[in-house]
Amino acid sequence: MSSTHVNTTPATDEGTLQPPEPYSPPAANAPFSSVRASVYVPRARRLWTAALAAALLVTAGGLGLLAVDDTNSQSAIRSLTIANESLTGRNQNLQDALTITHNQLTASQGQVDSLSTELKHPTLGVWNVPVQLHNSNEYLSSTVPDTFTYHLKLTSSGPMSVSILSTTQFRDALLCVYNGRGNTDYCMNHSGAAYGVLGVTSVNYDFNLAEGCAAYLAIITAAGPVTITPDVSVTYNPASAATGACT
Repeated sequence: MSSTHVNTTPATDEGTLQPPEPYSPPAANAPFSSVRASVYVPRARRLWTAALAAALLVTAGGLGLLAVDDTNSQSAIRSLTIANESLTGRNQNLQDALTITHNQLTASQGQVDSLSTELKHPTLGVWNVPVQLHNSNEYLSSTVPDTFTYHLKLTSSGPMSVSILSTTQFRDALLCVYNGRGNTDYCMNHSGAAYGVLGVTSVNYDFNLAEGCAAYLAIITAAGPVTITPDVSVTYNPASAATGACT
């Protein structure tokens, strides 16, 4: 049996395992070569960054609030504008209604004044029935009332003569007829008169002498057949003293 010699001397090849070298920290000025290095941020900078972020959030929130407030303000302005336009329209309507009411009041006041005057001085119709005269020996007579203005308004189908006589003048006209100095048509219009017209077909005259005197007659005559259409009225207007034949 042969023996085999085993060499126990350590190998010195490159592949021989070597014990690890002791760790020594890098020098302070050595270049940074670690792949997974830690980053150190100072505390003051972190606080400043947080404050800036908070300020940005507050600013953004403030801008949002301003935007909402601006929208609300615009809506409020539009509402106020519409309300103002509505009030302006209502005010114009009220002004128009006030103008109409004022005009109505003015008209009503005019009517009241007119009615007051009419109540103090009423006008009444006293003769409006047509009458015929057949010849020159007839006459129509109408008393002119005291304290009234006498509105003598007549039309006729032919020539007529109209006179307003005092009672004295009427007596003289009758004596003229009775004494044969003339017919009725002549004597009633030629014996004196406070007012008289001859041979006319219409008369429109206001007689005032009876406003303070009860002494007058209106006399109508014609030379031939005529139809007299009267529209005679009186207005109450008493004089403060005697008038005409009563003075």
